[in-house]
Amino acid sequence: MTMVDLKDYASPVRPTWCTGCGNYGIWNALKQALVEAGLAPHQVMLVSGIGCGSKLPDYTTANGFMSLHGRTLAIATGARLANHGMKVICTHGDGDGYSEGGNHFISTVRRNVGIVDIVQNNRVYGLTKGQYSPTSPQGFVTSTSPEGSIEPMFLPLAVAIAAGGTFVARGWSGDTEHLTWLIKEALGHRGYALVDVLQPCVSFNRMYSYNWLRPRVYKVQDEPGYDPGDKTAALVRAQEFGDRIPLGILYRTEDEPAYEEQVPALAAGPLVQQPLRTTSAEDYESLKMEYV
Repeated sequence: MTMVDLKDYASPVRPTWCTGCGNYGIWNALKQALVEAGLAPHQVMLVSGIGCGSKLPDYTTANGFMSLHGRTLAIATGARLANHGMKVICTHGDGDGYSEGGNHFISTVRRNVGIVDIVQNNRVYGLTKGQYSPTSPQGFVTSTSPEGSIEPMFLPLAVAIAAGGTFVARGWSGDTEHLTWLIKEALGHRGYALVDVLQPCVSFNRMYSYNWLRPRVYKVQDEPGYDPGDKTAALVRAQEFGDRIPLGILYRTEDEPAYEEQVPALAAGPLVQQPLRTTSAEDYESLKMEYV
């Protein structure tokens, strides 16, 4: 294991998040998890989208790529297939991950690509000043829903389990020790790992505050007899979001191969480590004739 220190991830760029933003807890938990996992910055690729939380790659020294809105998982999949020897981690919001990127979310879950997907779920579009998001509660009043949101709340954990997810978890930014553990567990998972992180937006969703969340969240591992390998029980818990909100690893299986394990071209190792194959002039002419 590589010897790594938190100082190795210290970026000269300081966060511009609002005071009290839940992103600070996610940022600190992620760095601590990477250190505990023995991953140096050059071994990590952080891919983000558009949003407040998507600024996170700037605030570490790991490799980073800021993609288009909703295309975070598509870019991360490409990075993972190009170099599956590198840990690829997504950091983006609920709007980027579950709305603009909704189809990519379902496809990545189904494929079981070896990505850690940290979704910073504040139940609102914060960067654009407070519009309702897929995870906003029905009736939520914003500038784009002045009479209250008509749409029912999206349940990402339930969708992930139903779509064949192999690691489905939830943490919250008010408990960085537990969140660090969750991210570290996700880093060790064989395929796609969803870590949905509940976090307050102190500027544009004040009803969803630390005081609102703290008495509602509970850890499934503290529930007598809870088995994260029980898919049916996990699906029931994943639909629970009200007076009680489950945290922890709701569902996990290591029995399914990751997508990259099944791609024949990757059997010889990461693409970036394979010799570049060139096409001879004769092969090129032969290939061209197939389309004449």
